[in-house]
Order: sequence, then C-alpha cells, then structure tokens
Amino acid sequence: MILAAGKGTRLHPLTDSIPKPLIEVAGRPMIAFPLELVRRAGIRDVVVNLHYLGGKIRAALGDGSDYGVRIHYSEEDPILDSGGGIAAARQFLGNETFVVLNADTFIDIDLTAIIDFHRKQQAFATLLLRHDCNALRRDDIGIDAGGRIRRFLGHGAASSDELPLSRCFYGGIMVLEPAIFEYLPPGIYSITRDVLPRVLADGKSLLGYVHDGYWQVLDTLHYLEAGRREISRRSSGGEFR
Repeated sequence: MILAAGKGTRLHPLTDSIPKPLIEVAGRPMIAFPLELVRRAGIRDVVVNLHYLGGKIRAALGDGSDYGVRIHYSEEDPILDSGGGIAAARQFLGNETFVVLNADTFIDIDLTAIIDFHRKQQAFATLLLRHDCNALRRDDIGIDAGGRIRRFLGHGAASSDELPLSRCFYGGIMVLEPAIFEYLPPGIYSITRDVLPRVLADGKSLLGYVHDGYWQVLDTLHYLEAGRREISRRSSGGEFR
C-alpha cells in the first residue's frame, strides 16, 4: 500500500492544483519511486489510497500497467490518516504480509531486504529506520542491538532503563502482518502515533531495520528542491537502478 491521500499543505502553492504524489522529481512523479521499489521486489498488487485531488492521481497512474503493477484504489471521504486508511483498505490487502510506503519519500534500497529481515525474525511489524544520533527529528525511536524497538514516541523503555538504545526515526516503509488489523478499527487515526505504541505495550515483536543509504523525504519545498537536485545528479551518474 502506498499512502497518497494527504493534502500536501507543506508544499503549498505547488499542491494547490497538483496532488503531492504527482509533483515532478527528476522527470517523474514522486509516487513513481515507491512504485518502482515494490515492482523490483516482485510485488504486483498495489493499493493507493486517494482523497485530495485523487481523480488526478487515478488518471495519471491508471491501472498501474505503465509501472509494471496492478493498482487498486481506496477512496477516502473524509481523509482517514495512515491507520484509518490502512484499515479501510483491508479488502485489498488480504491475509498475507504486506508493505506500507509513503508516497513522498525517496529511498535507495532493495525492498526485499526489509521483507526478508521481517520474515526471518518472525516480526509482527518492521519499520525502516534512520539513525538520529543528534536528535534532529522529534519522532524518537529507540532500538536495541538486536534491532528490537524498545522505545517508541515516548512509550516503552526510557533510555536509562535499557541501554544501549540507538536513537532513530521512522523512514517511511513498514512491513506488517495481517494480525495488525486487530489494532485497526474503522476511524481516523495514525498508525504510528496511535497504534504502534499499543503494539509495543502488548509485547509484540516490533522491529527496526536501519537503513544508512540515500534517503530523502520530499514533503516540504526545501526538501523537495534538495531531493530534485540530488536524485537527478545520482540518477544521471548511474547510482540508482
């Protein structure tokens, strides 16, 4: 599932007439990058949730054949946030392990590596994380040496209780088991802020996969311009597949 329903207010005025997932980055709509990640991982069925200017996203992506996938659309009215959006798309996600990606993040990674890690560890949920040693981001996540998340957005172990914990932040990809739907009732709520702290409190296997390769969120004008420059440079140099 690719989360694409948001209004993209931090990219105003670009998003006044263009939905954020269709904003151009290195000659492609930014949603093309997560679509390419899942295609390369052998995933062919993709759910895209829609709300703000959703008709334009549907018109641009069609059935997904141009991207080598089959796209199913989950319409939201009102917008449901990430947790409610995943819950509403349950009919498309079935009863197998599934992956959720943000539409506005470029990640140079082999998605199969995260999925394989998740399965090998028999995790309930696995989040792609980035190191945040200097506490530049507010979404503080602490993981132990084995990759298990022990502290999540203020919940769980305090740093003094369970050392050492590496400080990280969420990087925009998660792998989930279908049992997550036990925590996902209909409604409007965030999977990170409202659901995963309960998963942690219940003692489920919540793991972090730390990725130190190239990563760029594209959700503000500053980050978008930085991403456009660097992604174009790296693409022209053959650094990306």
